[in-house]
Amino acid sequence: MTTILVVDDDPQVLRVLRINLTAHGYDVHTAADGAAAVHEARNGADLVLLDLGLPDVDGVEVITLLRRSSTVPIVVLSARQGSADKVRALDAGADDYVTKPFGMDELLARVRAAVRRNARRTDRRPAAEPPVRTASFTVDLTAKKILRDGREVHLTPTEWGLLEVLVRAGGEVVDQVSLLERVWGPAYTSATHYLRVYLTQLRRKLEPEPSRPRHLLTEPGKGYRFRA
Repeated sequence: MTTILVVDDDPQVLRVLRINLTAHGYDVHTAADGAAAVHEARNGADLVLLDLGLPDVDGVEVITLLRRSSTVPIVVLSARQGSADKVRALDAGADDYVTKPFGMDELLARVRAAVRRNARRTDRRPAAEPPVRTASFTVDLTAKKILRDGREVHLTPTEWGLLEVLVRAGGEVVDQVSLLERVWGPAYTSATHYLRVYLTQLRRKLEPEPSRPRHLLTEPGKGYRFRA
């Protein structure tokens, strides 16, 4: 059974989500503040539904804390609709962002998509593949690790998924729709802002000069391409 941690300081929201998610077969735990959220998530949640407006700490800080030691999928549920808030949450390591109020059918679909993406990453170990080396970093596709200057670079599950698709394309351009569908799912083919946010974050982590990328290239009007 998939365990979902719901983090919100509104008891009514916690109650509604607990009832609906439980009815759809999920094991639901709840937390009302950031400290409890970090504690509960580290006890083995498979997915975190996280409100940003918590009483003790901002939700973006919770994402940052979780990402230091966990790759658990994080779906933000927030009344903040500004693009800056979405970018901050996604940059910190969130996998998806849903604005309140939301329909339960849409939320359930996004939960299923996040669980599927995570399952594809973890349900089997592929045969060993030779590392892909660039002048700046090394991609170990088998171990799902990145090394730069002898140190491992931490990527979120979504960042890794995006990088892996580009690396496996072998230098060919991958169009935006294909990237969105393969990394986020068919429901996200119009969410092109996700690509801008995550490519920017990957470049910050991997490129020697993020503003002048050598390896994660934008092909205007076409898509994105990886160059070793």
